[in-house]
Amino acid sequence: MKKDESEQTPNNRPAPEGRYPGLHGKIVDWADHRFEDGLLFLRVRFIDQTELCWTIKSATVITEADFCNWKTGNQEQLKIFTKGETDW
Repeated sequence: MKKDESEQTPNNRPAPEGRYPGLHGKIVDWADHRFEDGLLFLRVRFIDQTELCWTIKSATVITEADFCNWKTGNQEQLKIFTKGETDW
């Protein structure tokens, strides 16, 4: 997968995975966090008045829902209703 030009580091190399191009060398002024409407916001403000903000949401994921028969004392799986579905 080819990275576009906006994801290049200053010396024209692809940015390493998980890095944010354009942030290297910036000086942090302050950092904070806040919770709002079920979201966590993490903010880093730089002295040049630019800001990096992460918005984090937690979700419940159903990994599996199944219907079983236990009459014999052993689990007999009759049906799998859902597997690995999320709500978004």
